[in-house]
Amino acid sequence: MLRITKTENGMVRGLPAADTWITAFKGIPFAAPPVGKNRWRVPQPAENWEGIRDCFRFGPIPMQDVPSGNGFYDKEWHNDPARDCMAEMSEDCLYLNVWTPAKSAEERLPVMVWIFGGGLNWGHPQEMEFDGERIARRDVVIVSVGYRLNAFGFMAHPEITAENGGVNCANFGLYDQKAGIDWVRRNIQNFGGDPDNITIFGQSAGGRSTLCQILTPLNENNGITHAITQSGGGLSFHSGNFSGGYPTLAEAEEGGVKFLEYLGVKNIEEARQIDAETLRDKASAFRNAGIHRWGLCVDGTFLPDQPNKMLAENRRLQIPVMVGNTDDEFRDVFNTENPEAFEASVKTVLGEDADEFFRLCGYPEADFAEVQKAAKLNGSCFGARLLSMRGADAGLPMYFYSFGPEIPGEDHPGAFHSSELWFTFETLAKCWRPFVGKHYDLARQMCNYWTNFAKTGNPNGLDADGTPMPEWTPFTKDAPEGITFRESSAMDTAARHPAIDFLYETAAKRLWRK
Repeated sequence: MLRITKTENGMVRGLPAADTWITAFKGIPFAAPPVGKNRWRVPQPAENWEGIRDCFRFGPIPMQDVPSGNGFYDKEWHNDPARDCMAEMSEDCLYLNVWTPAKSAEERLPVMVWIFGGGLNWGHPQEMEFDGERIARRDVVIVSVGYRLNAFGFMAHPEITAENGGVNCANFGLYDQKAGIDWVRRNIQNFGGDPDNITIFGQSAGGRSTLCQILTPLNENNGITHAITQSGGGLSFHSGNFSGGYPTLAEAEEGGVKFLEYLGVKNIEEARQIDAETLRDKASAFRNAGIHRWGLCVDGTFLPDQPNKMLAENRRLQIPVMVGNTDDEFRDVFNTENPEAFEASVKTVLGEDADEFFRLCGYPEADFAEVQKAAKLNGSCFGARLLSMRGADAGLPMYFYSFGPEIPGEDHPGAFHSSELWFTFETLAKCWRPFVGKHYDLARQMCNYWTNFAKTGNPNGLDADGTPMPEWTPFTKDAPEGITFRESSAMDTAARHPAIDFLYETAAKRLWRK
């Protein structure tokens, strides 16, 4: 197996994974430490090293709040060995991990690059559900990338803008992700990967980041051939306009000015001298006080325009995209707690088209419980389906899914946000939940679909026993359907309520079908 190979900065040595046919290289630096003068700069080149670097341990995780241990997700993931990494938290976090099944550097296997989620304020690639071994067993090289979070990765300030001549001056976490993808493009052939067949994928904020990576003009011609966005939204719709999106650079800079005032420093130079732990704690308090939320902005370079507008105008890499969501995540499109809230919500979203939607729902004549049922639509699903519709209208390969199996455990959580991660990475055995055979069967198939898509842009193929998996047909204008992952995998051909179809058609007409 390929245990020792070279990178552009020096030789690296990996270790056999639990499956000894797989080699894991952990903690490879892909950029210089973003500390000192490199704080709030785009990633700089990594330094070379002599000899063979042992890549046996994950690098430090990005600076972030330490979990309290009492929350839902603390039990779900932060009770794992990765929690020990909290002792290895550092601003020096630009490392990536590679799992490869290659026996030599000549194999040119398809490559998947994972972008973790966590609201751009939390998370890391070492979380136990992200173990890449099962994906690698399917003849895919998988890479997971670290990136800066919260104020470290997403602060803007007029002085930073001036330092950089108005370009490359914000969204540093996105630049970190891109630097990892670029490193893969330059180096992955030495790990048996194909630099011309790179699939980027992510979930939640990682899914939104994936969309940003296929939107930015900076990523043209860099080997990205497919993209998967899991619960990362898609095309949003609010009264048919593009307001309410990400802050502009000027607005993000205002948040940075307030943060320096909050820190009690005079300028960026002084802010760069604050130790990372203090800065982390201050940034968290600043965010929690509601003064400013650390996240993406339309900076004019990485994101030249609102992502929603760019998606609607099909200004993205013209590549196959897989998009979907879990059934029980986040809010519905409309507030249906009571008739008054429902009516106000529909009027806000649909404006002049509200009356037709009310008619199709039977409101106000019908029983309100029936109205609620007719109008129920997961907001994440709404964005993902709209994105699929837009891609299909442009003639691009689109694959849409929804995930909603029974998730076991005494809390009966439903298909909650992030629950599909155990399945796409086929890492159910690492979870505390009492998964049984049907869950393992579904996870095997989902991991097959994901890796098949990475190989060819088509998720279909054979299951482990050599029989064809249920066919996942593309989402098209004539067949606007996706696959459902519930007790088993199957295409969803059920008719939607006319009110929901009206909502989709109205959004499409306002956003791009002018």
